[in-house]
Amino acid sequence: MTTAPEALADDARLAADLVREAGRLALRMRADGVETRTKSSISDVVTEADLAAEALVLERLVRERPDDAVLGEEGSSRDGASGRTWVIDPVDGTYNFAHGLTWWCSAIALTDGDALLLGAVYHPHDDVLLVGGPGLPTTRNGEPLARLEDRPLGESCLTTYLHPPFYGDAVGDAFGRVASRVATLRMLGSGSMDLTAIAQGQLEVSCQHSVPPWDRLPGAALVLGVGGSHRRTSAAGVEWSVTGVPSAVDAVCAALAAD
Repeated sequence: MTTAPEALADDARLAADLVREAGRLALRMRADGVETRTKSSISDVVTEADLAAEALVLERLVRERPDDAVLGEEGSSRDGASGRTWVIDPVDGTYNFAHGLTWWCSAIALTDGDALLLGAVYHPHDDVLLVGGPGLPTTRNGEPLARLEDRPLGESCLTTYLHPPFYGDAVGDAFGRVASRVATLRMLGSGSMDLTAIAQGQLEVSCQHSVPPWDRLPGAALVLGVGGSHRRTSAAGVEWSVTGVPSAVDAVCAALAAD
């Protein structure tokens, strides 16, 4: 379905408001002290701030977009009649957030069926808001970002999030084929923040496997909005999400598929 430019701009303004409100709420709560509990592993955690920020976003979406569906990382789920879905990550990089690090954000994406319409990511520490999508040139605090400069994988910085238990199996082997071809590697702990860095030309390509929609879609929209590429490919029995400058994305996908 095609979204009119005026309607897309209105959705982008709402997305910007939502992530800014959620991020500022989380930042205030962290300053006051938050309790942390483990989800699936010691590095997969949730705080009271995640839950409160997601509830804030859900409440406003129910009010302002009552026909749209909602999918949230912390369990918010709501069916809709419009075919559109808001995908919420109230605090992306919760481990960093809970341990006093600054590489975390609030993120949201809007889809229409299988089509990604837009993403918005707010970094509270630097008060930076990025909004963009495939049909919406990405902006940083309202200013357009430059189009990405393409470069080969061998001149690119790769960012990822790969847990150590995967290093010694087929998944680790597949990732090793990628890592051996890049200029350098970073593992910073927030997928959406990593993709904001790619959209701003600070990093070149991201490669992760088994990425849920809330960790993938908001940042991918920003990268697409500056001429980048976003692909999903299967290798070593898992699905990989690869996002960044086009030549590096193509080379990563080829390396993953190689035996």
